[in-house]
Amino acid sequence: MRETVGVRQTNLARLLQLVHRGGPLSRAALTEATGLNRSTIADLVGELVDEGLVVERAPDPSRRVGRPSPLVSADPNVLALAVNPEVDAVTIAAVGLDRRIAVRVRIDVPEPPTPETTVALVTAQLDTWRAGDLANARIVAIGVAVPGLVRRDDGLVREAPHLGWADAPLREQIQVATGIPASVANDASLGALAEHLFGAAVDVDDAVYLNGGASGIGGGLIVNGMPVSGAGGYAGEFGQNRPGIADAGDRRAPGGVLEDEVSRSRLLDAVGLSSADEPTLAAALAADVSAAVADEVDRQRRILSTALANAVNVLNPQVVVLGGFLATLATAGLEELTALVRAQSMPANAADVVILPAALGEDRLLIGAAEAAFGDLLRDPISAAEPSSPAG
Repeated sequence: MRETVGVRQTNLARLLQLVHRGGPLSRAALTEATGLNRSTIADLVGELVDEGLVVERAPDPSRRVGRPSPLVSADPNVLALAVNPEVDAVTIAAVGLDRRIAVRVRIDVPEPPTPETTVALVTAQLDTWRAGDLANARIVAIGVAVPGLVRRDDGLVREAPHLGWADAPLREQIQVATGIPASVANDASLGALAEHLFGAAVDVDDAVYLNGGASGIGGGLIVNGMPVSGAGGYAGEFGQNRPGIADAGDRRAPGGVLEDEVSRSRLLDAVGLSSADEPTLAAALAADVSAAVADEVDRQRRILSTALANAVNVLNPQVVVLGGFLATLATAGLEELTALVRAQSMPANAADVVILPAALGEDRLLIGAAEAAFGDLLRDPISAAEPSSPAG
């Protein structure tokens, strides 16, 4: 029976997702994973090769057992731009369909960028890379991780308070400026997606992710193996919760929320920095052995533990993943943090919970943004694979 168009599209998407998320796989492995026969796999792989989405190479002869089966991998020349605007910098990267970051740049800004500034920086960097490092690349989409509330249906940034944005049609602005399909979502939700697919929460059905950045603290949820975004796309704003602070001496912002107390800017102040990327801040905190820095780290860790205990009580996750400066706070005293969380949680809820730093490090938001950008391509490889061109 001849394969229908819908079935073929589904099978092409399944194969592309397997090599994108699982890395290079042999045709034999694809046959086993999909249940399709070898001739069908060969035909589907051939079409994906013709479309420039996957590449085939001979297997390693030193590891060959029996009949050789070619290895199929995502084409690294198929890229998505990933963008993360923050109050002190705009980070832009090109992420391959093979999940490798081909190039990246952090552009420091003297003040929080406007949507228009962000679009201009993205467009200029795109032009620079097209004339140089990415001259032979195929850029199929752009993904933006915004520290704010992003409406799920149309990518409208309803509010990004630290950036000063309100009702910004960022997706439309980027698409008009570049001529490339764009996706815009909350940064922490994208971080949760990335860690669930490729990082610390792989194969975990129930996870809580908290992201600590220059704009504060956001969160993402994985429940029953699926991302949870809420009715409009605004779920996970853990930074706006008000955790109980047992010791009045720990309070620095009377009436403030979690992100007022557990704060990247307070850590920067403690080590005497005005701005820094994540590795620089982590290194500065590790190198400074003063009592003042140790006290501030301990204070923030105590308050964070209460917020995490609240999340554990409400959501009963298997894993809590911490990204950004929160990962730095956790790594410096993971056992202590875990003990504090368990001491404030219901015993049954916390009995098996594991707290982990984000495995993808400073790449997590970029990989999450790229994953969202690749969404249409992964769902319908042929229709979404048209090559991009500069806006006219």
